[in-house]
Amino acid sequence: MTVKRPQPGELEAIETASRDEISALQLQRLKWSLRHAYDNVPFHKKAFDDRGVHPDDLKTLADLAKFPFMTKTALRDEYPFGLFAVPKEKIARLHASSGTTGKSIVVGYTLKDIDIWADLVARSIRAAGGRAGDMVHVAYGYGMFTGGLGAHYGAERLGCTVVPMSGGQTEKQVQQIIDFQPEIIMVTPSYSLVIAEEFERLGLTPEQISLKVGIFGAEPWGEGMRREIESKLGLDAIDIYGLTEVIGPGVASECIESKDGPVIWEDHFYPEIIDPETGAVLPDGADGELVFTSLTKEAFPVIRYRTRDLTRLLAPTSRAFRRMSKITGRSDDMLIIRGVNVFPTQIEEQILRDKRLSGNYQILLSRDSHLDNVEVRCELQREFSGKLSTAEVATLAKELQHHIKTIVGISTLVTVLNFESIPRTQVGKARRLIDDRPQLI
Repeated sequence: MTVKRPQPGELEAIETASRDEISALQLQRLKWSLRHAYDNVPFHKKAFDDRGVHPDDLKTLADLAKFPFMTKTALRDEYPFGLFAVPKEKIARLHASSGTTGKSIVVGYTLKDIDIWADLVARSIRAAGGRAGDMVHVAYGYGMFTGGLGAHYGAERLGCTVVPMSGGQTEKQVQQIIDFQPEIIMVTPSYSLVIAEEFERLGLTPEQISLKVGIFGAEPWGEGMRREIESKLGLDAIDIYGLTEVIGPGVASECIESKDGPVIWEDHFYPEIIDPETGAVLPDGADGELVFTSLTKEAFPVIRYRTRDLTRLLAPTSRAFRRMSKITGRSDDMLIIRGVNVFPTQIEEQILRDKRLSGNYQILLSRDSHLDNVEVRCELQREFSGKLSTAEVATLAKELQHHIKTIVGISTLVTVLNFESIPRTQVGKARRLIDDRPQLI
């Protein structure tokens, strides 16, 4: 694909501003956001008062470290509307998390919030190479999940033609892509591989697929997965980042000209990296937990929200804003296997080192007596399925087992299966981890 580099006048002024200009805007907006939360949300007022701080104590951006963190526990404890900063009659829309680990996290948006959200997703699509007139196939789920409607409003705001497909119905998804010829797809990385497999089943090569850009988010994915997706669909794979609690997709997004980590839209979200254990703020470049404070949200301000996502802040490249490295995992998704900290994406990277293996895999955890056991189930690519001898498959499994032991640091049982042996996701996020270990009480 020929990269559509921004032309003069295409970028917003803030995207090329100086660091001093960005910091001045952040400080102005941060003062407003702290005051807005303190005056209108009892939870925040109590948290500030308990910590002995007041919005007026913020004199510099560094002073934010004096203020208390906000965690997912608080969001669940205040369910459903306890964290809203405006009356319910001012709420234009509600979204919510899936609630698979407890109560859903409910967030609200005023009309202004939705307007800003659309602007930020439009900015993200433009950063990914999209332009007015492009057709965008949206395969994120619609409904209470923020992905579908977030992508939809942003694509329309940019002036694109939207195909609001949502998730599932893979054969229909592919047929519409064939018929409509969209340039852009917005979807989870795992479901994009399911779509790619359907193209392969139909005998279509990447060169015959109209898609030029894929904007992928909602789950962690590594560089190995990027290469896999790009080779199967013949497009540029771009990482978009967001989470329900902060706004949805569009908190940060990669630029197609660099593809070097999502650019954080710092004019609306102030990022910090902290030590997950101590809460201390870490310098740019240090690995830690990502924390966000909203600067412009009316209905649902977040103050020092601990995302649990692990990353680091990087210097600006394609835009004036700082970037973050690709999410390696979440602190609450980290597995401790016989004393070793492991993220599923680390195992994914080792699987995708071998071009004979696909990006569809599962990690099964069990416990024998007091010891954890790990089985990695992965699949052969379609063109190798049924073509390798039993000895070749055994050698492949042994090589992967060795790489995981050497690079990741854990012993595993590796099972290499034929193509389509592992269940496919039809709703977006793949279920990569199956933890059958007994829960400690």
